[in-house]
Amino acid sequence: TITYGYDVCISLLDKHSKASIASQLLILLAQVLTETHTTCDPAWIERIQKLDAAYLKAVAAAESQVEQKRLYRLHKKFLKTLLGWSDIMGDVAVGALEIHELIANHVWFLSESSDSASTAVTDDDDAGEEFTKDALQSESVTHYALAEKPDAILEKLKGLPEPTAKETKANHTCPPAAREALLTRAILVMIAVENIRDAHTLLRSYISEVETRDLEALKKSYMSKTDKKSANHIVFLSMLLSIVRKDKKTGPLYTWLLKGFSNAELATMYKPEMLKGYTSKIGRVYFDIHPPPGMMATLENMMGMMGGGGGGMGGMNPAMMQAMMGGGM
Repeated sequence: TITYGYDVCISLLDKHSKASIASQLLILLAQVLTETHTTCDPAWIERIQKLDAAYLKAVAAAESQVEQKRLYRLHKKFLKTLLGWSDIMGDVAVGALEIHELIANHVWFLSESSDSASTAVTDDDDAGEEFTKDALQSESVTHYALAEKPDAILEKLKGLPEPTAKETKANHTCPPAAREALLTRAILVMIAVENIRDAHTLLRSYISEVETRDLEALKKSYMSKTDKKSANHIVFLSMLLSIVRKDKKTGPLYTWLLKGFSNAELATMYKPEMLKGYTSKIGRVYFDIHPPPGMMATLENMMGMMGGGGGGMGGMNPAMMQAMMGGGM
């Protein structure tokens, strides 16, 4: 039976610390769960959580750092295979929340020993996945968002540096500060899957526990055409959350808000095409804004893979902006 396969794996890990052997069996186990149409139920979720803990403990006994690195990356593959199974055989559309959390934890751990070099891994075991810090941190907060864990995201963001003058300058060509880019990515994911509750919780907590700049100054800067600052993420997200809680008639406001911010910030973030998928889905779900059919198919495929401009945002008076941000900040 399939549970016998689990018993073998847990024995190899708990009793013998044989992570290398177990890693291959775990991949097979994940594949068999899908092929046999095994239901993703609480019992299997608990087994997977035990396998995750036992595997990570056993990897520490590996003979070399090179081998440990290989085994850690294989574990990511195992967890993502399980996520696909839970999406098909579970009752949550984007996959089991618990597996999303396991992936988020592991991928953030991998990011802590990675660098910022933009290179893709082409090893057969890694299927061309990127293991740069930007890639791993972005993937981690995406899975935390899908796991409905705003508090976990907040704790990760607390450990990242504040935005620099270079990162907030108008027309900056570098990516935004990692702290703000990850916050924005996570909230876009939450809104795209219609989890406004956690998006609001995360933003409010970030403003009260992480953000150190004066909020009124940020609002004024967002509307200014002369302060030579790029559109800031806090005000954008606050207005976005306010707009999506209104009705479809606010679609033009969404289009205006997104146009300026996309050019200034989203275009310079990691994998902007994925962000385009999120913002397009938000437009469709909340405002009935539909991109061309061909583009929609591409964007939907991108969404399925989850499981430049000036400083000012002219064109809206301050009173209208305050109305948009009502309740957001």
